[in-house]
Amino acid sequence: MIALESFHIQDAPELISNIKDSRSLLQFAGPMYSFPLTTDQLERDLSDENRTLFKIVDDESQNTIGHAQIFLKEKTFLLGRILIWDENNRGKGYGKKVMQELLKYGFSTFNREVAELNVYDWNTGAIECYKKVGFAIDPDIKNEVKIDDETWVSINMKIYRHTFEL
Repeated sequence: MIALESFHIQDAPELISNIKDSRSLLQFAGPMYSFPLTTDQLERDLSDENRTLFKIVDDESQNTIGHAQIFLKEKTFLLGRILIWDENNRGKGYGKKVMQELLKYGFSTFNREVAELNVYDWNTGAIECYKKVGFAIDPDIKNEVKIDDETWVSINMKIYRHTFEL
């Protein structure tokens, strides 16, 4: 269905073109990027030895359909900046498959027992997808970010190596 392939700077224009506004950038990447997304911001991530960037490729068409990253932390690895850009491809199982592939990569590559991610609490479709893969909400970790006149609450979810089938 999908494959994770290394993201290179020449892939940046396609990703950038799929981030239409500051709200979609915040949803996709959290507050670390600023709108508009630029090649320079992506180059910083590519040069960070603790980050692994992927493009998500549809096996059948060989088209790039999204983006994802893994950020290596001291005791965990963080899945993030996950985006399937065509809304017509959402709800078709791509998200679950992407999560499984990211976890397979992370647990087989890094010596960590826990993977985590952050998601805005209003993004119920993503939260349900993550739960189907085995993630559980960590009630002790929440963050807030302001956009326009709204406050978005980010929740943390974790999965343990022993509960994930490699």
